[in-house]
Amino acid sequence: MFDIRPLTPTIGAEVLDLDLNRDDLDASVFAALTDALHERQVLFFRDQRITAHRQREVAARFGTLQHFPFGDPAAPDLPEVMVLATGGDGPKVSNADIWHSDATFMARPPLGTMLRAVSLPALGGDTVWADMESAYSGLSAPIRALLDGLTAEHDFAKSRSHRGGDRAALPPVVHPVVRTHPVTGRRCLYVNRIFTTRIVELDERENELLLPFLFDRTARPEFQVRLTWRPGDIALWDNRSTQHYAAYDYQGPRVMHRIVIEGDEPR
Repeated sequence: MFDIRPLTPTIGAEVLDLDLNRDDLDASVFAALTDALHERQVLFFRDQRITAHRQREVAARFGTLQHFPFGDPAAPDLPEVMVLATGGDGPKVSNADIWHSDATFMARPPLGTMLRAVSLPALGGDTVWADMESAYSGLSAPIRALLDGLTAEHDFAKSRSHRGGDRAALPPVVHPVVRTHPVTGRRCLYVNRIFTTRIVELDERENELLLPFLFDRTARPEFQVRLTWRPGDIALWDNRSTQHYAAYDYQGPRVMHRIVIEGDEPR
């Protein structure tokens, strides 16, 4: 069917010997890929020469696709495929180079995200993912006990590239500081620097002390896996248990096509 090559002890794997353009990819293939995603959290598909339409078809096999409320679609008939264009001569408008999970400001944040490399700079532009399950399990027992049961507010207005959104449609939401994966049952830290504004049960000074410590857990290399992109590469990640960071260390345009898959209410 295909092979899985793990890239670190806990997070990330390459999917080998699988052409996503094949017409005979049946339900068993996507079931196996879903199992691999739950186990490895981030999957990389190298050198896939597929169109935006085919990317949408493949992504839809993992769940219902979401019409993301921010950004521009790749084409009028592809509302689910969002263009991420950075670099070049214009001003920097993205904050993807801050650790985050996608759209935690939503009541039902994305289950997962599929990102495809369309146009790349000659050097740079890697993406790094962090395993938030290990970030949580690696904490001491007293700190885990402190966090369990706490909740945090998430707000799109905290992000400089999301301001101007519809506040009535997207009010601030509250999610657990530690969420439980609905399939695996594993627990992970679920706060991020872009969208998390405060831990509800703590006062201002306590938030000033604790939130930066939790945000900085992503920076530890033992929790990370890194992808140096090649044209046509695709990354699929579980947005419930990971955070990611796109290094802004390049010159020239970097164009990616992103699709998000509808998720559930964090618990």
